[in-house]
Amino acid sequence: MAEGELFIVSAPSGAGKTSLVDALIRENDSLCVSVSHTTRSKRPKEQDGINYHFIEKARFQSMLAAGDFLESAEVYGHHYGTSKKWVTEQLEEGLTVILEIDWQGAAQIRAQFPQSCYIFIVPPSLEALTDRLRKRAQDNDAIIARRMEEARAVMQRVTDADFLVVNDDFTTALDEMRAIIQAWSLRVETQEARLRPLLASLTEG
Repeated sequence: MAEGELFIVSAPSGAGKTSLVDALIRENDSLCVSVSHTTRSKRPKEQDGINYHFIEKARFQSMLAAGDFLESAEVYGHHYGTSKKWVTEQLEEGLTVILEIDWQGAAQIRAQFPQSCYIFIVPPSLEALTDRLRKRAQDNDAIIARRMEEARAVMQRVTDADFLVVNDDFTTALDEMRAIIQAWSLRVETQEARLRPLLASLTEG
């Protein structure tokens, strides 16, 4: 069985990353999204084990020291990490794994998985991003201002990615995400591994 594909999706907070990934997962059984571990508090409507694995800082540090994370980062004062065991198991099963992580984590993953595909999502404007953050009604004005400052810094990293999607119209952005995943799966190095018997039958005398 050919190993699955690994996709990294990054975006500033409020750009629509999670909504786009959720839509992709719902329509394609071969896709799965990694559930990160985090030390931040659970937000309203979030579920442990579904949105994140919510853990105490001491446990996070213990897992980090044990080498349990493929990548880890501190964002807005909270720690996040991706399970090495879970991701490896899914890839070995031939599944396509999506990691929703920040640019710091993306750099760590790319160093370990240079064949991974990195997608960066940005809003159509800073004004649109501010409006989305306010409509989420999760943060006060001070936190929103900090998120906007962070967003400007984060979006300076777009050139690290393989693909850039502007989430102005959700349907268009989702179509572009589908196209990226499809195109990436058709690369010669991927197809050669999957279709080795066919290619052998076509080329052997």
